[in-house]
Amino acid sequence: MRKRADFLRAQKGRRHSLTSLTLETCASPAAVAKPGVARIGFTASRKVGGAVARNRAKRRLRAAAAATLPLLAREGHDYVLIARTATLSRPFADLTRDLTKALTAAHDASDRAHGTAGTRKNGE
Repeated sequence: MRKRADFLRAQKGRRHSLTSLTLETCASPAAVAKPGVARIGFTASRKVGGAVARNRAKRRLRAAAAATLPLLAREGHDYVLIARTATLSRPFADLTRDLTKALTAAHDASDRAHGTAGTRKNGE
């Protein structure tokens, strides 16, 4: 994702904040949604640091996303990863674990909202 409008739309969707990152997610607009594709964007504010620190934080988020999203992302969804100050110093394994937690929480919340969570049978 590269357009400001895409980032603003994701901002209105679900948000999950953890120590090292914030995840915003929403459904992709029908005009740009492609089968089998999830869109992703990365951002870091000046609170993270100067340009060098912000770029480093976004590179770390891209690497964590490359390791995690092929397994957990859902097609037809937009994901925005927002760097936090801890993104720079958190060990990479913890960073990917945080992203996995955020994705799982976002998908669970979405499933509950749409009534598609695991269905129970016979009062189980």
